[in-house]
Amino acid sequence: MSACVPTRATQPTDSATPERLHQPHSPPPAPRRRFHLAGADVSASIAVFLIALPLSLGIALATGAPLQAGLVAAAVGGLVAGRFGGSALQVSGPAAGLTVVTADLIHRYGWRTTCAITVLAGLAQLGLGCLRVARTALAVSPAIVHGMLAGIGVTIAVAQLHIVLGGTPQSSVLANLLALPAQVAAGRPAALVVSALTLILLFLWPRLPGRAGRLLRKVPAALVAVSGATAVASLTGLTLPRVELPSWSSHALAGLPEGPALGLVAAVLTITLVCSVQSLLGAVAVDKLVAARAASPDGAEPTDGTSSAAIGSASPTGSTTATASPATAPSAPRVARSDLDRELLGQGAANIVSGALGGLPIAGVAVRSSANVRAGAVSRNSTMLHGVLVVVAALLMVPILELIPLASLAALVMAVGIQMVSLHHIRTVTRHREVLVYAVTTLGVVFLGVLQGVALGIAVAVATALHRLAHTRITHDEKEGVHHVRVRGQLTFLAVPRLSRALHLVPHGAPAVVELDGSFMDHAAYETLQDWQKTHTAHGGTVEFGGRRPGLRIAEPVIPHADEDADCRCGPWTPWRNHQCDLTSLVPATTDDADRRRTDTVTATSTSTSTETATGPGTPTPTRTRTAAAENTPPESAGAKSADVPPDDTDDGRNRDTDRKETDPPPTAHQLVRGISAFQRNTAPLVRDELERLAREGQRPSQLFLTCADSRLVTSMITSSGPGDLFVVRNVGNLVPLPGEDSGDDSVAAAIEYAVDVLEVRSITVCGHSGCGAMQALLNAEPGEAHTPLKRWLRHGLPSLERMADDGRPWARLAGRAAADAVEQLCLTNVVQQLDHLRAHASVDRALRAGALELHGMYFHVGEAQAYLLTEGKVFDHVRPVDVPV
Repeated sequence: MSACVPTRATQPTDSATPERLHQPHSPPPAPRRRFHLAGADVSASIAVFLIALPLSLGIALATGAPLQAGLVAAAVGGLVAGRFGGSALQVSGPAAGLTVVTADLIHRYGWRTTCAITVLAGLAQLGLGCLRVARTALAVSPAIVHGMLAGIGVTIAVAQLHIVLGGTPQSSVLANLLALPAQVAAGRPAALVVSALTLILLFLWPRLPGRAGRLLRKVPAALVAVSGATAVASLTGLTLPRVELPSWSSHALAGLPEGPALGLVAAVLTITLVCSVQSLLGAVAVDKLVAARAASPDGAEPTDGTSSAAIGSASPTGSTTATASPATAPSAPRVARSDLDRELLGQGAANIVSGALGGLPIAGVAVRSSANVRAGAVSRNSTMLHGVLVVVAALLMVPILELIPLASLAALVMAVGIQMVSLHHIRTVTRHREVLVYAVTTLGVVFLGVLQGVALGIAVAVATALHRLAHTRITHDEKEGVHHVRVRGQLTFLAVPRLSRALHLVPHGAPAVVELDGSFMDHAAYETLQDWQKTHTAHGGTVEFGGRRPGLRIAEPVIPHADEDADCRCGPWTPWRNHQCDLTSLVPATTDDADRRRTDTVTATSTSTSTETATGPGTPTPTRTRTAAAENTPPESAGAKSADVPPDDTDDGRNRDTDRKETDPPPTAHQLVRGISAFQRNTAPLVRDELERLAREGQRPSQLFLTCADSRLVTSMITSSGPGDLFVVRNVGNLVPLPGEDSGDDSVAAAIEYAVDVLEVRSITVCGHSGCGAMQALLNAEPGEAHTPLKRWLRHGLPSLERMADDGRPWARLAGRAAADAVEQLCLTNVVQQLDHLRAHASVDRALRAGALELHGMYFHVGEAQAYLLTEGKVFDHVRPVDVPV
């Protein structure tokens, strides 16, 4: 077999050359700053403007403020918050979440004082932004936030229902509910017709079917609903109260605050709290939407409902690690992750300007922000341009705006209020057993006010947390001779007496299972369990720790000479750093070896670090513990997330087999038995239910994964797959013999046919890897060598070698760098060549023609622990976290 070594130079990874060079050791020339307005930003700004215009008027109507105040807030939110805020794509303006608070302030202090309160709230936000406490402000229970929004939504809906019916709302929810029967009895048909038409268009427009429906749905439903109702009211001549926009010359600006100092301080704090929390939650949610948009194939949001749900269900912890540096699309500019402290500063500046100009309080708005992301905006220019459009409409479209019936705007705002009571939020808090906090916060906001309701919700959340921490249920029972001790709840020192009492009900020498179901264990409870375990096992008993949460599994501690397995500190979940078993512990111990192992154990004990969840803070004894992060992780892939004790590095490995007798089994046999035993004891209980299901239903893998037999490639780990997900075919060199060749081995072709025709997999991946021994053998082969089975098999790699030596074909390459050497270049080329071999198989060709199958090329660099996927341009591109859908 001849070796074809490539002679041409490595192709450059980037053919683009810089236009101008500067002298070395001199600063580079400053880039020319030029304003650039992307077409995507223009279209997105128009879409946001069409939504913001009717909503701003409706929210101003709901608060009882001058209708022009809504337009002022929308314009300032776009221009000021859009320019200076920390979230590039969040749209700010008058928010429905502020309606109740603002309406109450106007009723108590009047409009001019309310504007002054808005200015003071903006100053408070600037102070919080300078103190960099944005992340701290987000540390609010989700149940409290969602309960606050739901309470505000109920208040809005009940109040606007009176205007929908043609009447006037009262000052409180209770008063509105009491006056509702009389309002219904009054019956104003004109208002009912306009309101009903608005609601019908609002809910049916996003559900228009067919291709024409997809085109029509690009027009915002809010604009269609208000425009349709206005047109019907104007054409039929209905007599209804309509929008009245007085001359801008008579527009009321902010005045000096008048009222009791304590009440004004409470008002400022309320506006600051609601505006800040809503804006920061919105910024976090916008990051998630941008990441989801970048991960989708077309760079667009998948559905209309997804964005609003994501905005509404933003995590209050402010964690945006999963959406680091999202990009809008593969070819679009990268959208930076939100700077929450800067966002707080931007919101504060916007509230100062809006209040001074006689506008409503400003916060980040969910509906407009999600529309901005969904429309494809790539920079803050879209938000600012939407503010400019609002200014133009406020100055030039007054005659058109004054045709809008108030009943139509009220119906629009009422629908927004109803949507703020999210069933998704209710299901979430119910699943996390926080429905009491949610309900108390909602009712408190409805009947007492926003600030009082939130304070009440915080008090209930704290009480609930303390109750959960102190309330622990411990039971003991016996089944078939095995004693089960079950712990439900958090294990703290308060539960130690009851835990000790239950553990001592287990007789000496009996098998015992301790099931832990909780997320916290303090040091006192851990020591109680460990002391009892040592005593129980010393009297001949066995102890197994389990529980529904794998993070709470506590295996037996490393005790020298307790049993043969305890001396090896490589468990099934051992971290992969320097993963090497101490083979000395697998052979019968002499006195010297035992002393040395005992010393090694003490060393490992003094240097190891255990997880606080499983071992308690400050506990020095290492245990084989599976961390909570490994929950729902396949056994092969969970190894990298373990909290096991690192292997001992003090043993230099010399004279490992000196004292092993000839009659002793080899160390590898001990290792196999030990591994199986550890699986049966630790891993099998975790995967038994899933494997039972797969045994009943049969395998239904979605992928055929064809890779090398190299032991360093753990397929389940690098693809985050579980049992039943991958149909794996491994051979030396990840080769796919061409059909019809006399290979003497049809196993690969048989596996391909079975996977495609019988299992109906949807994709086939050919995965090569760095440092492949088969590719090295191909390059180093000499003519005339003996035709061993390995050499005969490697003949299927010769087309890859010839492809790499062909000057007429471009080389497959890695994105961002050239191949390290000829072996890596051949590994890359081999993946491309084997994909061509796959297409030659009849079953694969049929599935590809039918559109039922996809082929993927993959390269795994072992040393970097990085995966690369083959693109259309024969470039293996790095798989970044942002490419993964959330």
